[in-house]
Amino acid sequence: MGYEIRTMPLAEVEKTLDWAAREGWNPGLHDAECFYAIDPEGFFMGVLDDTPIARAAVLNYDDTFAFAGLYIVDPQYRAHGYGMALVEAIIPHAGDRNIGIDGVVEMQAKYELLGYRFAHRDLRYGFTPEETKPRDPNIVPVAEIPFGDLAAYDRQHFPAPREAFLQRWVAPENGVALGYVADGELRGYGVIRRCREGFKLAPLFADTPDIAEALFDALSNHGQGAAITIDVPEPNTAGLKLVQARGLSPVFECARMYLKGDPELPLASIFGLTSLEAG
Repeated sequence: MGYEIRTMPLAEVEKTLDWAAREGWNPGLHDAECFYAIDPEGFFMGVLDDTPIARAAVLNYDDTFAFAGLYIVDPQYRAHGYGMALVEAIIPHAGDRNIGIDGVVEMQAKYELLGYRFAHRDLRYGFTPEETKPRDPNIVPVAEIPFGDLAAYDRQHFPAPREAFLQRWVAPENGVALGYVADGELRGYGVIRRCREGFKLAPLFADTPDIAEALFDALSNHGQGAAITIDVPEPNTAGLKLVQARGLSPVFECARMYLKGDPELPLASIFGLTSLEAG
């Protein structure tokens, strides 16, 4: 039958996250349904003689922006060109959109050959909280915030609207989503989601470092005694100071890259990214 590219139904997206877990990426327990809501036609697999050997996604958020991720090749088929053939085949799904990716170190040179350009490093930090921090009285459950206000705030920190994804992401099973409201105005929010191991704090958006710190502590309280990770964009020096002050240690790094130019997000208020797989 040879090698062919097929789209993936939701069940295969779930299997892709199983692959991601084996790679050590530690996906959330319920990430697949959130990602699938972005663009159900954006998941692809390379199939050799009816056996999936490579997987990737190019998720179209709107008419201008897409994000590519979940690029994994079965270890026994690596270095044979199957993965790059898949990547090249699925890029047209994004049309003329700008595409963002978070590229692992060993793949960055290959992504540059495809036209992607480096924007900044993303640094993953981790720790296990052992003590409960006081909760700022301005912090409330996201469920108490009008969704329109939340979506508008999120849009300030992401290159495209993502309401279908956001509705699912901020209602995590075995997790918590919290917002910081002062004088009736949303000034930050964050989510902590249960993963295959421990939790991920993703995203953490805040107008000021003090608000980010308050949200970080409140969210971390939910993960007492479990490992928690957060992905901080390196240009956010206040974010790096926050995680270092809380005793987090570096775990992993990758590069945020864009195909048609950096959208110049307000990185000073992005203390934690949403997802290395979906943006």
